[in-house]
Amino acid sequence: MKDAKSNPLAQKSYSFALQIVLICKSLMNEKKEFILSKQLLRSGTSIGANIAEANGAISTSDFSAKISIAYKESLETKYWLSMLKDAEYISHEDIERLHPLADELSRILFSILKSTRLKKI
Repeated sequence: MKDAKSNPLAQKSYSFALQIVLICKSLMNEKKEFILSKQLLRSGTSIGANIAEANGAISTSDFSAKISIAYKESLETKYWLSMLKDAEYISHEDIERLHPLADELSRILFSILKSTRLKKI
């Protein structure tokens, strides 16, 4: 597996996951919100975990499958962020900071997915 420090996508996803962990910690401790925050925690940290697995893939198909999962998790994370914002659990400032990061990860992952899938054809 490649070192995360030499992989910008791994760095971005790790940094994003850490921010998700911290916001979920705050939601659970301060707002006593446990259900939606756990969904956000699961999907938001899964992005980086699947990228890490993709970096250790044993084949192009394995790599593509893990990137696909990471992409889907990024979409789900954006959903939970929007839900928590609309339910007034997280601030406008937090959504303005986190949603663009999730969107950037989604776009990068989709681009990688598209290029790996095209190589199969």
